[in-house]
Amino acid sequence: MAERVEVDIAVAEQKAWDSLSGYKFVMFGYWAGVWVHLNRISVAPRPNPFRDLVLYARLRGGHRQ
Repeated sequence: MAERVEVDIAVAEQKAWDSLSGYKFVMFGYWAGVWVHLNRISVAPRPNPFRDLVLYARLRGGHRQ
């Protein structure tokens, strides 16, 4: 089961990046959300691969207080 979750996390990350690169922002959000959910239930949580993107968005003025 743990191996399957790890594979699914990798697939969700790849699909998120693929969606973003294709200007499919809604699908990026969907797959990034899937990644977050799977990461929370995994045995060994990984650092968020979208962290730098979030930090960049905050610098550009997208951070809400």
